[in-house]
Amino acid sequence: MFDLYDELSALICRFERDKVPYALCGGMAMAVHGCVRATEDIDLLVPPEGLERALTAARAAGFDIGSPPATFAGGAVIMHRVSKAEPGAGDLLVLDLLVVTPATAAIWDSRIRADWEHGTLTVLSSDGLIALKSLRNSLQDRADIARLRGEE
Repeated sequence: MFDLYDELSALICRFERDKVPYALCGGMAMAVHGCVRATEDIDLLVPPEGLERALTAARAAGFDIGSPPATFAGGAVIMHRVSKAEPGAGDLLVLDLLVVTPATAAIWDSRIRADWEHGTLTVLSSDGLIALKSLRNSLQDRADIARLRGEE
């Protein structure tokens, strides 16, 4: 079974070393903002001009199972999903690379640097995370938004 934290650490270290622009989003970003919850994947926001470098870095970290890009929120979000298989176990770890679009440019601009045990990482601000989650607006997204706003 994958250790999500170790996988995130290795991936962020590679992105930082290779100067790949990114912002952590999704469930792992919730934890950075003090709202820890269960999650099973890694979500990163990347600018379109950084997508190929992000995919190259992800492949080097073992995320070599791709799927066609998907869109949601009426095309406001474009997602490239790549996965990593755990040898011998059959488990998959998913990495979603969300591409910045005109509709998410202000969200991208909200990114901040945050300290963690491996130095610093780039993460969406809580307002940016709320804005991104508002686009999809699933039950989980609405619960996350309430937690980020302190309404829970």
